[in-house]
Amino acid sequence: MSDTIFQLKDVNYSYLGKFPALSHIDLTIEKARMVAVIGANGSGKSTLLQMLDGLIFPDSGTVTAFGTDINERTFADLSFSRNFRRKVGFVFQNPDVQLFCPTVKEDILFGPLQLKEDRAQTEKRLDRLVAILGLGALLDRSPHQLSVGEKRKVAIASTLIIDPEVIILDEPTAGLDPMTTRHIIDILKKENSLGKTVITSTHDLHIVEEISDMVCVFGNDKKIVRCGPSSEILKDTPLLQAHNLVHIHAHRHDGSTHVHPHDHPSHEHSH
Repeated sequence: MSDTIFQLKDVNYSYLGKFPALSHIDLTIEKARMVAVIGANGSGKSTLLQMLDGLIFPDSGTVTAFGTDINERTFADLSFSRNFRRKVGFVFQNPDVQLFCPTVKEDILFGPLQLKEDRAQTEKRLDRLVAILGLGALLDRSPHQLSVGEKRKVAIASTLIIDPEVIILDEPTAGLDPMTTRHIIDILKKENSLGKTVITSTHDLHIVEEISDMVCVFGNDKKIVRCGPSSEILKDTPLLQAHNLVHIHAHRHDGSTHVHPHDHPSHEHSH
């Protein structure tokens, strides 16, 4: 049994046939890895994640998932499509795309009911996720009444309750307070420790080291410039600067302003 979950070979994709979004992408993602995809806005991160989730397909090149070529034809096969949706969970950047039921509880349970999952198992998972994410007080509320952070936690719960083998998250901590961000990081690390593959796109270099063992950097030409161990990539300040990934800070000293990049020191930590 191969440990390769996704393999992309020379993948190109453009919107409406004329706005390039991915260019000559080669990428292999192995089982149980934590992969972070970083890059400036508009560099192709979200497009890549949607392709891994089978929401869009390449104009040229191939994408295989779990050893099968994925394209419109494979997804037309209902049993393949259902099996894929059970294995791969996607958390969209905008939680409003995912939340449409009258109450939070119904939203979280929607996926497992569609996939005809075992009810008792599902209820058990629901209890666990509600406890971890602190959603108890929200279950009977309408998703529309929630804050962005609450909505995002509900969207994550509605994905994790299916117990997918692969969790794909598009900017999961954007605009969240530090406490909610911490909860989300802890959940992703926990899921990974259970053998799940976690793929996250993010702008936030502060969380990259915790949520990845491999980092792929997108350039503005919609190509992956480099993939490598997160500890190595995060130390490569010239690479990060070249791709608008280092925050520049200005400091005033005695009336003159100094500008310097904001480093991300590597914290060696044991797993």
